[in-house]
Amino acid sequence: MDTSFLIKSVLFGTSTGDAIGVPVEFKSREYLKNHPVKDMTGYGTYNQPPGTFSDDSSLTFCLAEALTHDFDLSLISENFLKWKQEAYWTAANRVFDIGIATNKAINNLKNNIRPELAGGINEDDNGNGSLMRISPLVFYIYKMPISERYSIIKKVSSITHGHIRSIISCFYYLEFMISILTEKNLFKIYDNLKITISEFLKELSIDQVEIGFFDRLLKYNIYELSEDQIESGGYVIETLEASIWCLLTTNNYKEAVLKAVNLGSDTDTTGCVIGAIAGLYYGYNNIPEDWINKIKRKKDIENLAERLSKKIK
Repeated sequence: MDTSFLIKSVLFGTSTGDAIGVPVEFKSREYLKNHPVKDMTGYGTYNQPPGTFSDDSSLTFCLAEALTHDFDLSLISENFLKWKQEAYWTAANRVFDIGIATNKAINNLKNNIRPELAGGINEDDNGNGSLMRISPLVFYIYKMPISERYSIIKKVSSITHGHIRSIISCFYYLEFMISILTEKNLFKIYDNLKITISEFLKELSIDQVEIGFFDRLLKYNIYELSEDQIESGGYVIETLEASIWCLLTTNNYKEAVLKAVNLGSDTDTTGCVIGAIAGLYYGYNNIPEDWINKIKRKKDIENLAERLSKKIK
């Protein structure tokens, strides 16, 4: 397995999907049906030039950067703080977007609350802010037993999002990514996860009501749903469902990302989340070259991928 190539595929998959979505964040699905995104553009919502990634990618890179050292929640948290306070790992030395729950959690970190306790644990703390940044963790945990994987995912999600719904969303997403490393049939992966994740969550004695929120993924075939049945707001389960739906109903990276972004609403995050998993599945070479060449800090991202791959090996 070429770890360097896979990491590069995920990091550029993330930032490219994110950058495609940034100019149209908050645009409605109806608006995008009449003005669909077909390529990488710029300006729009945040008046940023083409190739500008948002907080989604920045925090993903902060996590990846921490993983180039020994696994340490405090180091991950320090990087998140540096991002907010010093524009660390931003596209152009400026933070122009931050989620409410993430902002609150980073303020908790600033006030010396322990990382695993910093994220909100209430039902209304289930934005997509931990899901959007979790993808690099796959390379640290993929060889571990499932119980250890879950434990680490829970800790890393909880830095900003500690509710069980956010944790399970991150867990499902990374389990799908881990499966991609050894199995290329997406529908086989999807069916296998229905069994393995359901059984594992049952063993943990998690409230069945909470597990029930994942029924469309764990009991049914989400790819059979129509676009009108897929939501694309900032709620973590909406983002997870939209990304898996886009992955299973398209045939390449470009198609998957454009389908996700044109769902509207939280376009940069949906683009980021589908971008990471589609990047892993289809590979770096399937991401349009002209898109990659526009991504801000391209050389820095390449360097990060190389450093992370050396640590993972």
